[in-house]
Amino acid sequence: MSMALVTRRGTTWRLPHRIVSESLHSASSATATAPTSYCGPPPPPPASSSAVGISRPAEFVISKVDALMNWARTGSIWPMTFGLACCAVEMMHTGAARYDLDRFGIIFRPSPRQSDCMIVAGTLTNKMAPALRKVYDQMPEPRWVISMGSCANGGGYYHYSYAVVRGCDRIVPVDIYIPGCPPTAEALLYGLLQLQKKINRRKDFLMWWTK
Repeated sequence: MSMALVTRRGTTWRLPHRIVSESLHSASSATATAPTSYCGPPPPPPASSSAVGISRPAEFVISKVDALMNWARTGSIWPMTFGLACCAVEMMHTGAARYDLDRFGIIFRPSPRQSDCMIVAGTLTNKMAPALRKVYDQMPEPRWVISMGSCANGGGYYHYSYAVVRGCDRIVPVDIYIPGCPPTAEALLYGLLQLQKKINRRKDFLMWWTK
């Protein structure tokens, strides 16, 4: 019987050649029959709209209804005239003939029940905060708030005053922040255009349908 030398850690054993060949043959056959997989199963396909109860034609119609509603809202933003300090002068400047907000459908309204947007322009004091919240609650849904100027954003020059609210977002939710002391009329106009883009991304009818 032929012998084979096997060396491991400085020790030598003599094994029959038949045992060595059989062990090598069994190892090669096991490798051939069970290949190693280096990747997991493929991810499941994304759920279709029908899985949540909406067919494709219905989803198309609902998206078009949302687009129509958003188009109407962006073309008819009616801000509430809520000037508190010197930023209100720039807000009046924006509403004048030079910038002509009427061409965007933006018309200032004197009543909160006719408004869907509030521009907080100026310093908000602790004494004025309840009135601000009351006017905000009187606005119909959907409604948006624009914080205009450093004082409305975080207190600004009067940040450490005992009588000033350090940001109107502590009283009402804010959608657009406009920096500056005071911001220019162009900055307010840019903020209103950003608000129009935010309104265009709303999916109110779709969210109501899927509930």
